[in-house]
Amino acid sequence: MNISVELTLTPLQDNFEPPIIDFIKNLRASELTVLENPLSTQVYGEYDKVMELLQKEIKETFENLDHVVLSMKMVKSDRSGYEPHF
Repeated sequence: MNISVELTLTPLQDNFEPPIIDFIKNLRASELTVLENPLSTQVYGEYDKVMELLQKEIKETFENLDHVVLSMKMVKSDRSGYEPHF
């Protein structure tokens, strides 16, 4: 089963950009499809592979930051090829 996951990482600190960049680079290093926009990062792929990656990367990020918020949305399908029809 394929899924699409949208992530928004928000470190609650003054120097917030480096942890976000590290998080995205670690996601990109996987064999999964990873796309970014200014507000979020999307990960697409097979459910078990996506969740294994996210579990590892979220845990590592949370261990390295004192205060952080992660918003996540999941869709049951690979929406990586979606293009609006309007």
